[in-house]
Amino acid sequence: MASLASLKLSTAVKPTSVPAVVMRRNKLAHRIWEQAELVKAQQAGTQFAPTRFRTVVEHDTGLRRQVEMPKRVKPWWFTAENGKLALHVRYGSRALELAKGKFAIEVASDRDLAATLDLIKAAVLAGELDAAIDAASSKVRAGFAK
Repeated sequence: MASLASLKLSTAVKPTSVPAVVMRRNKLAHRIWEQAELVKAQQAGTQFAPTRFRTVVEHDTGLRRQVEMPKRVKPWWFTAENGKLALHVRYGSRALELAKGKFAIEVASDRDLAATLDLIKAAVLAGELDAAIDAASSKVRAGFAK
């Protein structure tokens, strides 16, 4: 008991579920991290391919097994009509509306992409894009409804 007396005890309880808005923020933050890693790999001249597990059924035996496969990551940036680099922030298949009628961020050069993505990730984790994420998520969900 003497060793417990030196600790600061608390009544904190671990939450049983994570709010939906936090799950969406984390999902988008992870996708932004993937984009930043893709930028860094392209600048270094290497390949970035995160892996994920897929369930495959063997045709001859009918057994299911987990196979680790590379995940394809499509870049969110492109060259705009004016010749400058533009970056879309995507939630699922939808580009987020960052401001009224504005869906892209203009980036000076490909060297600035990683810094821009880090800035966006900080904004997402701070909750600045919650309304845009919610709008995109409801559109994605509406696509599944029949």
